[in-house]
Amino acid sequence: MFGWLSWQWIHQWSSPQKFYRVSLIWARILGVLGVCGLLVAWVWGLAFAPEDYLQGNSYRIIFVHVPSASASMAVYLSMAIMAVVSLVWRIKLADMVARQCITIGMSLTALALVSGAIWGKPTWGTYWVWDARLTSMLIQFFLFVGLWAIHNAIDDKKLADKAAAIVVLVGVVNLPIIKYSVEWWNTLHQPATIRITRETTMSMEMLIPLLLSMAATYLCVATLVIYRTRLEILYRERKTRWVQDELNGWEKA
Repeated sequence: MFGWLSWQWIHQWSSPQKFYRVSLIWARILGVLGVCGLLVAWVWGLAFAPEDYLQGNSYRIIFVHVPSASASMAVYLSMAIMAVVSLVWRIKLADMVARQCITIGMSLTALALVSGAIWGKPTWGTYWVWDARLTSMLIQFFLFVGLWAIHNAIDDKKLADKAAAIVVLVGVVNLPIIKYSVEWWNTLHQPATIRITRETTMSMEMLIPLLLSMAATYLCVATLVIYRTRLEILYRERKTRWVQDELNGWEKA
């Protein structure tokens, strides 16, 4: 009985109308926490964290590069989960969330590539090398571009959602390559800075603002996904009675 109630609860909260009704307050809370967290993390990391004994001040871009790279992979993984939910259980909210993750993930991946190139110049002496980590991250960027192109090329929303979901699931194999490429191959890219299985060599004065920046970036990404999904819901459900009532309420206000 508990399992049936749980499944009923999932279906209830996966309704576009229900999501739209309750998501605004969460978006506002997450947005405030995310922006405040980023401001604290960036000021702390860029102004007060000590210099690195090898890289000097050039390492400070880590407070932008690592969170953006990590968040871009999390966005893609979230899209893969939404793809499974859409294809197996036909929950249309999953398609809406996945659709709005695309440009966010594309932007985060681009930021990770650009910030990594800026970091690579003083560290490696060049902006780009065909390193396994860099190449797999570039592939992720092209996957996002391809998904964006699918949605813009196919007018039928259901067909576009299904095609994009299949591409997402095919491309998800790239995530472990990005993650473990520095361990599987001899690469220029340094190993992961933070690992659960072993103690980090980074000082706490650097580690705390980095972790704060990562957490705040995730909160900001969640906020953007919620806001963009709300707009997607209004667009796709624009012919329904509840959306018409919502828009009429805006006009009266």
